[in-house]
Amino acid sequence: MTSQIPVIVLTSGEPAGIGPDICAMLAAEALPARLLTLADANVLATRITDLHLNVTVRRVAGPDELEPQTPGLMQVLHIPAPVAVRPGHLDPANSAYVLNLLRQGIALCSGERHAALVTAPVHKSIINAAGIPFTGHTEFLAEATGVSTPVMMLASANLRVALTTTHMPLAQVSEEISRERIERVLTVLDRELRETFRISAPRIVVLGLNPHAGESGILGHEEQEIIEPVMQSLAERGLSLLGPIPADTAFTPGALERCDAILAMYHDQGLPVIKALAFGEVVNITLGLPIVRTSVDHGTALDLAGTGLAKPNSLRKAVRVACELAAARHP
Repeated sequence: MTSQIPVIVLTSGEPAGIGPDICAMLAAEALPARLLTLADANVLATRITDLHLNVTVRRVAGPDELEPQTPGLMQVLHIPAPVAVRPGHLDPANSAYVLNLLRQGIALCSGERHAALVTAPVHKSIINAAGIPFTGHTEFLAEATGVSTPVMMLASANLRVALTTTHMPLAQVSEEISRERIERVLTVLDRELRETFRISAPRIVVLGLNPHAGESGILGHEEQEIIEPVMQSLAERGLSLLGPIPADTAFTPGALERCDAILAMYHDQGLPVIKALAFGEVVNITLGLPIVRTSVDHGTALDLAGTGLAKPNSLRKAVRVACELAAARHP
């Protein structure tokens, strides 16, 4: 039945970047979803012409008007950008528009049982240049949905990497590594692996913060004083945890066979590895939200906007994973 085909609400992201490009490219394909793109329809039409795509824009008022995705059909909820868009040229006057796409996407997904939000990349610095504090999708979505502990996880076919801290300066990370934070993040990660990913007894590897996981306190005390006590407490509650493991050995093939997910302490401890192994096929998943949300593994690529050189691989994967997670959450 059409009602069981998931609704994927796709926010087109920074209009000067490759978000409109890859959204339009995806519309040229057949997908197992009813795809609703939130964007300025005129920007999309111009980009489709520039890229010589065989895609037609159909304006709709909402999910009730959606048809199953067929090649060449782009179903768009038109949200006008306040100022003209030029590929590759950022304008802070469009920053509020970018965030409005996200707010509307959240609202649309919140009202649908078989629905998920998929987000094209945004440009953090131009949003901040507009006077709007913004550190990333993860934090914005959590605040908008009233969630205190969102968990950012990147996943490929063979690896899942979640983060204890997300978008913050490295100098601030050690201050934010607390027993309370690690306990909340591990609890969310374990629950989502069980309930959404259907892993009955998830095995989670926890990385140390310091080189060599502190080397028994010689290179830092966070492992002994913070990470290990939390892991022991959660293990007593039934979580299957291994660590703290030095990050430089945790990603070897043998080590990865022993786990279903890795919890890194900070952004650049884990994400460079998964992106190096599977860039273009990695999906960013926000755990702990009341809605399903996935995204791409790349940025706005301003230099590629409007050139036809952008690739929709990661966005395609994000849509397919979103369909699977929406179905798993509401079977």
